[in-house]
Amino acid sequence: MAHKAVFGVVLANLLLQLQIVLTEVPAVIVFGDSSVDTGNNNQIATVVKSNFEPYGRDFYGGRPTGRFSNGRVFTDFISEAFGIKLTVPAYLDPAHNMTDMATGVCFASAGTGYDNATSDVLSVIPLWKQLEYYKKYREELKDYLGQEKAESVLREALYIISLGTNDFLENYYAVPGRSSEYSVEEYRNFLAGIAGGFVEALYELGARKIMLGGLPPMGCLPLERTRNLLFGGGCIEEYNNVAKEFNVEMQGLVSKLNNQLSGIQLVFADPYGLLFQIIQNPESFGFPHAKESCCGTGYFEMGYLCNKINPFTCPDANKYVFWDSFHPTERTNASWTLKSATTETFLGGFTMSTKRGHSDDSLSTPGQTNSLPENHKRIKTADHGPENGWKARGPEQLRSNTHFFSCHSNDGESTGEKEEEMKDCDSDSGILFFHKFF
Repeated sequence: MAHKAVFGVVLANLLLQLQIVLTEVPAVIVFGDSSVDTGNNNQIATVVKSNFEPYGRDFYGGRPTGRFSNGRVFTDFISEAFGIKLTVPAYLDPAHNMTDMATGVCFASAGTGYDNATSDVLSVIPLWKQLEYYKKYREELKDYLGQEKAESVLREALYIISLGTNDFLENYYAVPGRSSEYSVEEYRNFLAGIAGGFVEALYELGARKIMLGGLPPMGCLPLERTRNLLFGGGCIEEYNNVAKEFNVEMQGLVSKLNNQLSGIQLVFADPYGLLFQIIQNPESFGFPHAKESCCGTGYFEMGYLCNKINPFTCPDANKYVFWDSFHPTERTNASWTLKSATTETFLGGFTMSTKRGHSDDSLSTPGQTNSLPENHKRIKTADHGPENGWKARGPEQLRSNTHFFSCHSNDGESTGEKEEEMKDCDSDSGILFFHKFF
């Protein structure tokens, strides 16, 4: 039965969509929001945090890390599937150094979006600042590995961009401002332009393998269904339609950039269809609960409302699609793409690595390793990650039409401190970009 295999890694569907060459991937580098934040918000002054129980109760050692889940997030599973390491460390986490981050790092910040105005709502790290941190990381990596090795890692790394939900649910539909400036269609175009500029910025910095994530069926998140209780608690179709339309626009952006940027391997990862199937038919995937989440009553709790003193939190998160009212469980993060993983669609275009939980010790200093200690064991969860990772084959992109993208902070020279005061960019332009795609 399908649910017996439900712990297959999330990478399956995401990489089955690749129509490009993914050879060796030495590192996973992540930008985004709470879907992929692995602890950066722990280090900044914001209310958007999850570094307390019961978050992380099914993580290694049963400890909260700042991930908005009971365990790992999907980028952790991608890293594992490529045989790199089991988790992707947060850049701002002082517990990690370049030994940990040479094979992957996360710059994401829960609560952020493409639009600077979205990050302003809850005082989190805007996307432009994530890019500034990445630039600093590049220099640190060169110091650690040497320029030639570092440039090879940065060129061959897989870059993952996962955000956009907050731009609509936390910003456009929640606070005055953008909705009075833009129609929904205009705002979609605005965000897509920022996304395109960000991809081009990474390309100019040497990135070639980039995965651009789409939006989930955000009208089916438990929090949004709670807003719809008077009408039966169903999904909010308006929000779902916005997500689908935005994804179509992003697919067009990906096609355009693949034609324009020579050598780029840009993939659109669309989470909508399969996650919607899981939500609509949860028992087919081994989930008894999809309308409400595990934490608290399951209707509105997330962040500080999802805490260890709440007596209603479920005993077994594996039975739930959602951990809190906004974020999936570890099991969903690992398995929401099971259907594509178990079909042969596109499988002929992939080769597999037989290594699992492998780390490239060539990126470590002598006597050190990037793998987790042996005493780190899975807690309450079954077989996460297949024995194999996937590599796709496909045509090279030939045309070149590069553009620039920049925003400046007042960091000045490096002080050795990773958390620095952020200077606001023009919130009307979001992130500065010099090429309009739509």
